[in-house]
Amino acid sequence: MLPSLPLFHRIAGQPVIVLGWGDAAVAKRRLVERAGGVVVDDLARGIDIGARLAFIAHDDEVATSADALRARGAGLLVNVVDRPDMCDFTTPSLIDRAPVLIAVGTGGASAGLAKAVRLRIDAMLPQGLGALADALFAARGALRARWPDAAVRRRALDGALGEGGALDPLRDHAGGAVAAWIGGAEVGAPGRHVFELVSADPDDLTLRQARLLGKADALVVWPDVPGAILGRARADALRLAPGDAEPDGLVVELRL
Repeated sequence: MLPSLPLFHRIAGQPVIVLGWGDAAVAKRRLVERAGGVVVDDLARGIDIGARLAFIAHDDEVATSADALRARGAGLLVNVVDRPDMCDFTTPSLIDRAPVLIAVGTGGASAGLAKAVRLRIDAMLPQGLGALADALFAARGALRARWPDAAVRRRALDGALGEGGALDPLRDHAGGAVAAWIGGAEVGAPGRHVFELVSADPDDLTLRQARLLGKADALVVWPDVPGAILGRARADALRLAPGDAEPDGLVVELRL
């Protein structure tokens, strides 16, 4: 079970309440402005003009509780700095390769841990990752024309974006790489795979198993397979019982 639901909230041009002074409040103001939001430092005014989010960074506990209660009562989502128990949402550590954003969160447990993980991932990602995303967005029409069937199109993208693929996101790509790939790519048959799992621990999955789980269009799940394993699969992959009719596409059968 997820401890919280990760979301990307669009705030460009929107009012966001940030209350308090000191380094923590300054950091929240900077975060809001970086995402294009309009900082409002008065709670009543922010409520009146339709703010939906509030960051509270008072040093005083009484003022913090009072403002959090009032903001929440007005229907705002509230973040109280350094008080995860009082937060409706927390702010993750961000990797920015716009339009690609990667958020690393710990639910407020340890900002230091989130930062350490973020720095490790950040070092792996090329600066051109955002340009690759923009190129794929611009090529949506060409992708549909090249592969009209959605399942085939998804398999083509999975292959190109996989490790060592033509559009591997962990490598830098020259301009025109997406167009060149669309012009020459062929898509193999999706296949069917049976995994005899060695344990209920998802960390014991092999790299190949984890990769195919992340790509599978459908999962045939035996009753003893735990939810932690299924959490490594695509959220939109079909879940089937043994014996159910299987769709076209990549199918992975899981047994423990």
